[in-house]
Amino acid sequence: MDFRDRHVVITGGAGALGTALVGALLDAGAFCHVPCLNEAEAARFALRDNPRVKLVVTGSLTDEAPVASLYQGIAPLWASIHLAGGFAAGPLAEASLATIRQQIDMNFVSCLLCCRAAVKAIGGNGGRIVNVAARPALEWRSGAGMVAYAASKSAVAALTAALAEEVVKDGILVNAVAPSTMDTPANRKAMPKANFDLWPKVEEVAATILFLASPDNRVTRGGIVPVYGKS
Repeated sequence: MDFRDRHVVITGGAGALGTALVGALLDAGAFCHVPCLNEAEAARFALRDNPRVKLVVTGSLTDEAPVASLYQGIAPLWASIHLAGGFAAGPLAEASLATIRQQIDMNFVSCLLCCRAAVKAIGGNGGRIVNVAARPALEWRSGAGMVAYAASKSAVAALTAALAEEVVKDGILVNAVAPSTMDTPANRKAMPKANFDLWPKVEEVAATILFLASPDNRVTRGGIVPVYGKS
């Protein structure tokens, strides 16, 4: 997969999955634009010194202004990959309105705004958009105990399928991946008794995203691809 001379935005690029994906994109020759919540996150990013990485301190991507600042001046944009989001568990009856809105904003609104900006930046030149849904976005009953999260990720899945149909005429292929629990340090800490061997590795999920975002993907659009590993 050849990304030479191609510019790619990766939201959530400083996280565990994001770092694996940015590394894979750099290996394939891409120029990577990575938004960071603040200067501290930018300073911690392991790949910050690579000359083909541009870090942009945007703050939250749940409003129009930071999203506009992220995409401003990227030309031509080939792909936009949206990993940014957040997770909150707990019974819906106990969830505050603030938590519900936070899940919708972090997981759905940020993705929607970045998709809109990406479509404008790619224009009619053709390109790729890849979103991140989640297993509960495909298997709704598995969202028990995390209803607001499941609903927000289901919205990402619907956005992906609808947008894929809308922009195919512009040569933009839109897809999403739907991971189960990924093998990250944070998830291991939160679930120390789980069988980590069953979880998909971030490098494996990144490989699927890399293909969907690549020029080699010529026909897949509107897909919500399960990346469950053995779990």
